[in-house]
Amino acid sequence: MTEHLHPRSRLVLDAIRAAGIQGDIVVLPDAASTAPLAAAALGVEVGAIANSLVFWSDDEPLLVMTSGAHRVDTDALAARLGRDRIVRATAEQVRAATGQAIGGVAPAGHPSRLTTIVDADLAAFDEIWAAGGTPHTVFPMTYDQLVALTGGTVTKVD
Repeated sequence: MTEHLHPRSRLVLDAIRAAGIQGDIVVLPDAASTAPLAAAALGVEVGAIANSLVFWSDDEPLLVMTSGAHRVDTDALAARLGRDRIVRATAEQVRAATGQAIGGVAPAGHPSRLTTIVDADLAAFDEIWAAGGTPHTVFPMTYDQLVALTGGTVTKVD
């Protein structure tokens, strides 16, 4: 029922539909603002949760879609990408870059396309779940759909 979706989740739904992704936005009764909470709510492995983490690097936002089972090694990732430094974005930077709040950042539905890195280890899952624009919303997709949706560069992040 898209008429009951938060406006941020409607933007995400429009973006995923435009990308040919048919999975629906699922509204969870409790916030799932972390990978373990989302995995528990959905009954899936924590590694199948595609965390949307926003960093700041070389004066621009960098969206890292990582498996919920991983922590991003920012030093190693910066070296892989040939960047000077990667640091966690502030809540204000996250909202400005994505239009969404920390804990609900989706891989799409942002004011403009973000440079995106996709964790290669997410490919191990037939279905992955990502936030749908709010801490209470998620949606399913395949790894290939995530890469196509974000236009992301695939690499190891841990």
